[in-house]
Amino acid sequence: MSTLSPTRRTGPRRPPHPAPLLALGAVWAGAAGVLALWWTDTASVVGPADWLTGAGRITGLLAGYACAVLVALMARIPLLDHSLGTDRLARWHAHGGRYTLSLVLAHTLLIIWGYTLTSHSGVVDETTTLVLDYPDMLKATAGFLLLVGTGIVSARAARRRMSYETWHYLHFATYLAVFLAFGHQLSNGADFVGRRPAQLAWYALYGAVAALILWYRFVVPVHRALRHRLRVADVHPEAPGVVSVRLTGERLTELGARPGQFFRWRFLAPGLRWTAAPYSLSAPPLPHELRITVKAAGGHSAAMARLRPGTRVWAEGPYGAFTAKRRSPEKVLLLAGGVGITPLRALFETLPGEVTLLYRAHRPEDLALRGELDAIAAARGAAVHYSVSEPAAHSTPLTARALSRLVPDLAAHEVYLCGPPGMAEAARRALRGAGVPRRHIHHESFEF
Repeated sequence: MSTLSPTRRTGPRRPPHPAPLLALGAVWAGAAGVLALWWTDTASVVGPADWLTGAGRITGLLAGYACAVLVALMARIPLLDHSLGTDRLARWHAHGGRYTLSLVLAHTLLIIWGYTLTSHSGVVDETTTLVLDYPDMLKATAGFLLLVGTGIVSARAARRRMSYETWHYLHFATYLAVFLAFGHQLSNGADFVGRRPAQLAWYALYGAVAALILWYRFVVPVHRALRHRLRVADVHPEAPGVVSVRLTGERLTELGARPGQFFRWRFLAPGLRWTAAPYSLSAPPLPHELRITVKAAGGHSAAMARLRPGTRVWAEGPYGAFTAKRRSPEKVLLLAGGVGITPLRALFETLPGEVTLLYRAHRPEDLALRGELDAIAAARGAAVHYSVSEPAAHSTPLTARALSRLVPDLAAHEVYLCGPPGMAEAARRALRGAGVPRRHIHHESFEF
């Protein structure tokens, strides 16, 4: 085990990547265009009923637009995924989901309230009239209930209580909710009725999103499954509860996978075929071979140890921007916790420049792939440090001082970080305290 000697910062510090700002700018520009529909169609607003109904129209327009954006964020579009990163898209989707649900609730309440004041009727009577007498409102009500239900099961407290597989299936209700609610926007929306250009623009927006979902979520995976013919070659234990799965196939270079990326894997075996779960490549991709390393943390991952050679596999991807493209300085720190070592092991072998690896686990026997890591470190003359919680004498605390002692000139390093949420958050605070710029800390997360 070696330790790097202190050096000064090398190379220019690059500016923030423009992709997030460009993407957010496009989203907000679309929202401004949607608001223009209301502005151009509203001559005046007079009295409480008009104000409430107008606010209901605005929140409805924004909710409809936000639903399309939410679905597009999870369409797995390679251009977005490889430039923004899957974890960033997932965070935007989660935040946008709460924003969208708030808009939907506000739209519903404001419209009912505004219509009640206009017709001088009771809330219950007006709600009944809206649902039963207005076109497409029964379907929209069903979509509303589905969307609220999906929001509830996606809340952090509820999400912790269910398996990834259950959450994954329930989340598909979002598509059905959007489909059911679409018709009432054009049938009843004052900004669309009798305005053919606005209707065509709305059809184009939703049609484009539907085409992206169909293409990237269904057509591309089926085509790649037939073309590359991936199969399980063997399953090898690496640590308690951790196995590596080696897969072989044809023309795998066409996938364009890079170290640090992941696929969503669908194993055509009992109990696994209906879920596509995300696992990182734990070794650089080869022309006829890929490898993943998985820790048993749920029903899907635990079943991986029972896979048989020859099992057919569908792979969706590659996904993620956790690659060498993010690297700028010559010096890199790879910081792994637990099974978070998997993408970092592939990067440890392939990243150019001066690379240091810090791998944290609970016990020495939990250090998966340790033999490979030692061999890579010896071959490239890199530093690798292991830290375990038990025994405590071999633990390196995640503090700015401890990391700076272990990795001299830490502030001059690019950092790739992958591990459990608590460990990752503590590491981010320590790295920022040690002077590492925020944009040089790259975090991979599967908290979808």
